[in-house]
Amino acid sequence: MDDPTNWLGLLANIAAIVTALVAFAGSLWYLIERRGKRLRLEAYLKAERDKGKGKGQRSMLHLVARVGLTEKEILQASFRSRHIDRGLTTNKLDGIAKDILLEYRN
Repeated sequence: MDDPTNWLGLLANIAAIVTALVAFAGSLWYLIERRGKRLRLEAYLKAERDKGKGKGQRSMLHLVARVGLTEKEILQASFRSRHIDRGLTTNKLDGIAKDILLEYRN
């Protein structure tokens, strides 16, 4: 065991194991955080729909302010959700899309 190459090999094996554990924990944390954002968005939209005011559609700007996610996070969560529909509002003059509306559906 006094051979330096044995110690280096042992340290390399330990480093490889620790690296794999950190990578696994990081990916698990990422997936849990991503799921939490989707559930938070779904819960907010469902609560808004259940209030009975209209169809429960909310704009991106409204959701950024109320849910506390960025536009990118909201869009990603809506694409991963089976319960959220995306719709567009258009400009009356030229028909160009103006805003994205998100709505909870069963």
